[in-house]
Amino acid sequence: QVQLVEVGGGLVQAGGSLRLSCAASGRTFTSYNMGWFRQAPGKEREFVGTISRSGGSTYYADSVKGRFTISRANAKNTVYLQMNNLGPEDTAVYYCAADGGVRLTTTSNEYEYWGQGTQVTVSS
Repeated sequence: QVQLVEVGGGLVQAGGSLRLSCAASGRTFTSYNMGWFRQAPGKEREFVGTISRSGGSTYYADSVKGRFTISRANAKNTVYLQMNNLGPEDTAVYYCAADGGVRLTTTSNEYEYWGQGTQVTVSS
């Protein structure tokens, strides 16, 4: 089992920045690729980005590419999502997730463990 806890959400004005953190406990953190997803009201959960076990590879959704950055600190069992130039369209509950698969994936049902989510609200 892996437990994931996200923190760092909140209310921010358009154009602002937030950094989300996701702390993992349980099994070895470096056994998992980590992903971030989000779900806006009335919409399906969507992929945001993912990072490999070592942190050497990342992949992003087109909607956030160039604005969001995922990183991880394996010594702290933590993955981060730095979000810059936020817009109202980024308003959602953000989730981190852990995937024990070999390759990076954008598919939510391939992630085995999920956090409880943290709300991000961007005002215009």
